[in-house]
Amino acid sequence: MRVMVIVKADSRSEAGVLPTGKELTAMGKFNEELIKAGVMVDGGGLKPSSKGARVSFGGGKPVVTDGPFAETKELIAGYWVWEVKSLAEAIEWAKKVPFEHLPSTGRAAELEIREFHSVEDFPDAPESVIEQEKAWRNK
Repeated sequence: MRVMVIVKADSRSEAGVLPTGKELTAMGKFNEELIKAGVMVDGGGLKPSSKGARVSFGGGKPVVTDGPFAETKELIAGYWVWEVKSLAEAIEWAKKVPFEHLPSTGRAAELEIREFHSVEDFPDAPESVIEQEKAWRNK
């Protein structure tokens, strides 16, 4: 199963404070463990919401809102995509994230783990959509 592990933002990440060399080393070691175990598919940190935008579709027309966005606790600072056997395995890996080596802003670090849908989850999917999905995934 493929999961996305979402790293929640905090005031530091939203202020654009970059990790120190020590912090990068700690996270790099953890990422290396994930890679060696064949778990890590992708991952990355995200720039603060002040560098982004939201596009909403209320009323049938797209509306663009430039960042920053107020609710830091609802924002994402980074992510991983992991290939694991189960949610339990993803949780075990998540427990090992070295947040103790990263500074805190008074709010506990938080991860969210979400399973990706696969085309098999949609029994009414036309064969053309299934083939398109497979082709896209195998690029």
